[in-house]
Amino acid sequence: MPPYERLKAWQECHRLVLETYRATRSFPREELYGLTSQTRRAAFSAAANIVEGSAKHGAREYRRFLDITIGSLAELGDAFRVAGELEMLSSSDWQRLEDLRRRAGFLTWRLYRSLGARGR
Repeated sequence: MPPYERLKAWQECHRLVLETYRATRSFPREELYGLTSQTRRAAFSAAANIVEGSAKHGAREYRRFLDITIGSLAELGDAFRVAGELEMLSSSDWQRLEDLRRRAGFLTWRLYRSLGARGR
């Protein structure tokens, strides 16, 4: 098992990627290169940046990638909001995805902070 797979932040972001892909399957076809693509890319970016950061040498560099993850999760929150308000997501799916996103963000923030003292 690669070291990043042990990280709760990565586990939650990975779960979020899978759930995002499942949820966006039902988005309108005309959104394939718009909201569908952007939503999926933001989710994928969150998990992928944890993986990439964990492969870097030094906490400072790792924190930079975690910062990108946090930004991607914020972007994903807005994509969920747009999809929910346009009724592409049911209110229950929107809430479920938003709960996952918040949890992933919380765990990523904790990981980011844990590297703070060593990252200077």
